[in-house]
Parts: sequence; structure tokens; C-alpha cells
Amino acid sequence: MPRFRYQCSSCGQRFRREEVRYLCPQCGRDYRPGMPLTGVLEAQFDYGAIRKKFRKDKPDWSLFSAVEKRFFPPIPVGNTPFFQSVALGDELGFDSVWIKNDGLNPSASLKDRASFLVVAEANRLKERTIVAASTGNAASALAAICAAAGKRALIFVPQNAPKAKLVQMILYGATVVPVKGTYDDAFRLSLEYTAKRGGLNRNTAYHPLTIEGKKTVGLEIWWQNNWRVPDAILVPTGDGVIIGGVHKAFCDLKAAGLIPRLPRLLCVQAEKSNAIHRYVETGCYENAAHPDTVADSISVSIPSNAHLARRAVLDSGGFSITVSDDEILEGQRILAARTGVFAEPAASAVVAALKKLRGSKRLLRKAQIVLLITGHGLKDVEAAMRSIALPAAVEPALAAIEAALEARSAKGVR
Repeated sequence: MPRFRYQCSSCGQRFRREEVRYLCPQCGRDYRPGMPLTGVLEAQFDYGAIRKKFRKDKPDWSLFSAVEKRFFPPIPVGNTPFFQSVALGDELGFDSVWIKNDGLNPSASLKDRASFLVVAEANRLKERTIVAASTGNAASALAAICAAAGKRALIFVPQNAPKAKLVQMILYGATVVPVKGTYDDAFRLSLEYTAKRGGLNRNTAYHPLTIEGKKTVGLEIWWQNNWRVPDAILVPTGDGVIIGGVHKAFCDLKAAGLIPRLPRLLCVQAEKSNAIHRYVETGCYENAAHPDTVADSISVSIPSNAHLARRAVLDSGGFSITVSDDEILEGQRILAARTGVFAEPAASAVVAALKKLRGSKRLLRKAQIVLLITGHGLKDVEAAMRSIALPAAVEPALAAIEAALEARSAKGVR
């Protein structure tokens, strides 16, 4: 049985596993729709026991898990590629650029990690229905894991969710409810539904195991990096749970005495969806007024995990940066052309940010830098097509092909 307690990130009070399910009973009372979550819970483990039991030659990751392995769904999640790209580093002006490609999870996003652990918890609690609000990736992830586990996924999505993600959810067998409104509207409705109708709510940060699930990407980076802590990790940030999860991973490792320091965490947001960025920069929180961005996965007015996201950046000695939609699409093109990795716009934001930091004293050229790629580009092909033109068909004759290639070359087009 996992040895942990939930601790409130606001007041510090601790709870046994079965005492709480979502937010701190005291601090959670202050939460109202239209504001970031208060009283978000974090799992605190027996770090002394981990220090004694963990072996690098045979790592037992269950020591860091808040759900027993016997409840895990029968689908492989995680263990995604981690590799250096010299070509991308040369393009962006840094000596040691590494890719953690979580777009190769089963539903093609990092959010499979959170859904995996929440569905495992549903198995433990014998809950049949799991409810979530999502712009697409969390919903696709939940639908995929529920399909493998024989659970019902009930998903509220904003009406402008990308079609590719909606197709995923429906093919996985989820019950999908498009909402005439924003992600924040869908979030509110999903909370109202589970409060009245029951089921396990998977909403990001609202359920503490979403943070625990996402932290596994940080544990993997440490392991795949030959047990070394990278200098910096760039994290695309919308609601703040991924960056909070990465921070939690390295905090757990440090508390267990397995690493000497934390990596610097760089929060990357779209210019129009920048609530956490402004919170980091000013110390004052305000919702993003009009979070309209090509990077739908990080488009959010009211980031649910804003408080822990800010703490993650500041505790790690990191910083926050924003990028425009044009920079994001250019980052997507550069990443694909230099590494062969096709990332969705939200994930491509980290490439745009690193390009923007070239020559900056905020990030040294020789630092080991990890770009966290959180979702596959096939999630939103329509967005990618904004920055490219498909070639016209030519006559089926070699002369016509040669003429077309020469014309493209003259225009600087491949």
C-alpha cells in the first residue's frame, strides 16, 4: 500500500487517503467558479523509506505512486522518447537541446499520464463513470484510458475543440457533450454534474492525482538522463498542472535525497493566454481576458492550478515567457524540419520560446535544456495548415515535374 498523506497546498493540513477526494475540505470552500482552485492537494510520501528502498539498478517507481500497481489500467503509458537534437540546438543557438516527446503516448499527449492514474483510482474505488472538462487532450486521454479499462468517460468540451480530438473521443466510446462556451464554462459544468449526479471527477488539479500522474514525466526525464538533473525544462503552460507535476517530481526526488537540486522550470504561455505569466511576473493574479490562440491546448482564461504553477517557477529559480501565434507556428515548422517531431501548436510553443531566448543571459548557451513536447501535431492539422501551402498537382510527366520543382526552387520553396 502506498505510504502517503495528502497535504493542502494552501494551509498545510494533512489528510489520510480516504478522508478527502478532491480539494482541501477547509480551503476548498473558498473556491468559486471564475477563479483558480484553492486548497489543491499534493501527495506527500514517506521520503525516508524511498531513500532506503530506491535502487538505480532496479528502480521501483511504485514508491512514488499514490495508487497501487494492481489497479493500473491495461494500457502502456509513458516511457516516451528522450533524445538530444544537435540540429535543433544549432538552429536555436544552444549546445545541448533535448526532446522529451510525450506526443507518443497512446492518445498522443502527455495527459494520458494523468488519466491513467485517475482511472486507476476509479478502479480502486469501484467507480464506473469518470467525468472531465477539456479543450481536447485531457478528454482524448481519458476516453482512451477508459476504453482500455472498461469505464464510461463523460466529457464536456468547448464547442471550438479541434475536430481531430473530438473524433478521438468518440471513437474511444466516450460520451461527449460540446458546450456553447469556453473551457472554463465546461470546467464549471463538469463540477456541477459530479456534485449532483456522482462519478469521479478527473478535472485537472481539482483531482490531486492529475498532478501525481503528470509528475511521472519528470521522473522519466531524470531516469532517461542517466540519473542527472537537467539545467532547464521548458514547459508549455495552460492551466498549470503539467508544470506543477514536473516540479512535484523533482521535489519528491530531492526530498528523498536522490538529487541535489531542482531543474529551472520555464513557463511558456501564448501571448493571449498569459494569466500565469503575469502572475509570475507581477505577483498579482488576473484572468486572461481573451485567451484566443492557435495553441488550443494552452488556451485558458482561468488556469486552475495557477498558484502551484507560480510556485513551481519561483521555487526552481525559473521564469516565464510568452510567445505569439506566429512564433508558435514557426516553432512548429522548425521542430518538424530539424528533428522529425511533429508537435501540436501548444507543444511547439517551447521551441518558439527557446528561439526567442537565443543570446539572452536568462538561459546560458551551454546549459542542458529539455523541451517538453506535450502533444502530437496530428491532433490539430488545421492549425499547422495556417503556415504552409499544399503544392498543386502537376501533369504525370517527368518534364512537368522538373518544371514544377524548378519553379519552387526559384521561389525558395522545397
